[in-house]
Amino acid sequence: MLAKRKGITVSRQIMDDQLLHPEATGALTGLLNDLVVAGKIISAEVNMAGLADILGQSGRTNIQGESVQKLDVFANQTIKRRMEQCGHVCVMASEEDDDVIPVLDGYEGNYTIAFDPLDGSSNIDVNVSIGTIFSIHRRLSPSGQGNVGDLLQQGSKQVAAGYIIYGSSTVMVYTTGSGVHGFTLDPSVGEFFLSHPDIKIPEASLYYSVNEAYANQWFDSTRDYINYLKQADGGKGPYSLRYIGSLVADFHRNLIKGGVFLYTRDKKSGEKSEGKLRLLYEAAPLAMIVEQAGGRAITDDGRRILDIEPKSLHQRVPLIIGSKRDVDLAEKFLRGEMKG
Repeated sequence: MLAKRKGITVSRQIMDDQLLHPEATGALTGLLNDLVVAGKIISAEVNMAGLADILGQSGRTNIQGESVQKLDVFANQTIKRRMEQCGHVCVMASEEDDDVIPVLDGYEGNYTIAFDPLDGSSNIDVNVSIGTIFSIHRRLSPSGQGNVGDLLQQGSKQVAAGYIIYGSSTVMVYTTGSGVHGFTLDPSVGEFFLSHPDIKIPEASLYYSVNEAYANQWFDSTRDYINYLKQADGGKGPYSLRYIGSLVADFHRNLIKGGVFLYTRDKKSGEKSEGKLRLLYEAAPLAMIVEQAGGRAITDDGRRILDIEPKSLHQRVPLIIGSKRDVDLAEKFLRGEMKG
């Protein structure tokens, strides 16, 4: 299949995916191609950020109460401008905006998009990999401008999800439900080429990603699991910590090399808290990708991320995501079936 042949462009691959669905109209293909353009624009600006004087903070905070970086603002505006008049979207939601984002009158389409324009933006000033995460659903409302109900859909109903990571190279990873493929941007020609065909996350690993600065606040079940990973395990040896502090970068590394990422609730946030990461913009799209690649994504109380019914645009969830056997093991500890 073409998906297994390196060197084809992302546009060609998106078109090949469309051919797997005879009923397709080409609208999703057009939407993804517009996202590719947005990614190229953001990538160019990220690479020039230090020279263009857009590093640092913008002086405002987002709906999460976090200081918004200047590049955050640029990335958010770039995606909104591409999407609002592409003709394939009826409504948008961004991590940086309080409410739903309408599209221009006359440009309403059949899809919704929710996105984190620049995940890991607190690392911008220190040149750590950051990225754009996106989630696409088919609209529920019949026509015209979309509404919040179009956006509040389970992750299992996503028609596409992906991310673009801006690091030593710019890589786009996406799925439309027929496997996961990665494309690396060749800046000399301005095109993404297939570099990681049919990605499969290793079933188990020797790596874990967690912020151990919160170890004193962890519940015993989380602490027992991490302590277990640090010990010799069935002759494989102890797991090694690999934590970048940028979700998209940590996830990308684990997707390629294998590993488990955890951001659980703790004593500080409380058992009844929602968790930390955003369901629509982070957890759900990455969960679709990891399941398509053979992994798992659950909450710390064992719920499948893709089955969660969103109640609000900025809903948060705890997240355990990565290699299947590592997530299975985490689930046993968090249920109390195993102890350290």
